[in-house]
Amino acid sequence: MKTFIFSILMLLLHGIINAQTRDLNYFIEQAKANSPLINKNKSQNKLADLDLKQIKSALSKPEVNLEGSVLLAPIISHDNNVTRFRLAYDNVNKYYGYDQASTDGGQYQAVVSVKQPLFTSSKYRIYADKADISRQVNENEIVLTTHEIEQLVSNQYIICLKSKMQTQNSQALLKEMDEQLPMMQKLVESAIYKQTDLMLLQIERKNYEQAIKNTEAEYKNNIYDLKLICGINDTNIIDIQDANFQLRTENATRSQFLTSFWLDSLNILTEQTINDIKYKLQLNLFTNAGLNAIYLPTLNRLGLCAGLTLSWNIYDGNQQKIQKEKSGINLQTLAFEKKSFVTQNEINKHKILSQIASLNQRVMAAEAQINQYDKLQEVYSKELSQGEISVMDYKNFTRDVAAKKQENVLLKMEKLALINTYNYWNY
Repeated sequence: MKTFIFSILMLLLHGIINAQTRDLNYFIEQAKANSPLINKNKSQNKLADLDLKQIKSALSKPEVNLEGSVLLAPIISHDNNVTRFRLAYDNVNKYYGYDQASTDGGQYQAVVSVKQPLFTSSKYRIYADKADISRQVNENEIVLTTHEIEQLVSNQYIICLKSKMQTQNSQALLKEMDEQLPMMQKLVESAIYKQTDLMLLQIERKNYEQAIKNTEAEYKNNIYDLKLICGINDTNIIDIQDANFQLRTENATRSQFLTSFWLDSLNILTEQTINDIKYKLQLNLFTNAGLNAIYLPTLNRLGLCAGLTLSWNIYDGNQQKIQKEKSGINLQTLAFEKKSFVTQNEINKHKILSQIASLNQRVMAAEAQINQYDKLQEVYSKELSQGEISVMDYKNFTRDVAAKKQENVLLKMEKLALINTYNYWNY
């Protein structure tokens, strides 16, 4: 029974430990799920669909209104030498009040009106094209935002990896120092080395301990920044896995960045087409039914009417021409920006590839030096155990090893950052 309980506890502990280890893909997915920009673009797509439904309803469905109005224009009449107050009047000659010709004695209206736009299918197609382009723009924004999230999260992940690897290097050197100190203690007791030599190594060990504390604190802060970028509300310090960054050297048939310029140009042309709608013939059918009277209303004033309204803008000071010129300028500006982007993007990619090639050579040289240092360290450790090398030389040697390994970490992280940047622009 105790063995069973122990096994269960070990499995739970194993699950907890595994849960505290995360890879780059986990953080990218969290950042995408918590991105306000992606959520906003998805909402914009829904709004575009609703806008199109609203426009379709306005263009194809009748507009029904209930209208009512009452206008009273009372007078004081003096016909037939009789003075009296009259709320509504007809065929009155002598009176005080508004002129009968301007008020008709009053107005009483209560009607139901219907207005139906005619021949609007071509207009709807224009708005449908506009909505489709808006959806494509939003989808493209989601793709680009996702791509930017991947680049931003990856950059911060690389910074976290750097702190982790620096800590591991310092821990390896600390372990080497811990292996030497007991042996040095025996050599001091045998009068092969001085007590000051032992103290010198102990001080150097303290330096490695402090370096580990510094890089661990740096790692902790970097992890917090990573979670902040990803919108992860979790204060636990977790372990991250190594990441493998590969150059995406293949050229896509259409750059996603260039898709933005293409969609922007379509947007300008569609806006111009929508602006041209008001210069087309507008035809509406209207009808109303109900009460419409100028004197006190009675049932014999119930009726209906129907007709057509037509409007066609013939001249508005050449505003349509000016708008087309503005659209042309916007298209020219967009074409110039696209050309400039393509040029700068190609220069950036060639520059980054050149930097990566240079870093590859430097990393290879650094690793070759580290291999030589590792072989030399075995010799130095052996000589130290036999009292054939000064402690100061050994201490300086370990510092050189630490510096070279830290330099190699920085070179590798710089290479990863450049690969990440190249993949961002080569998209």
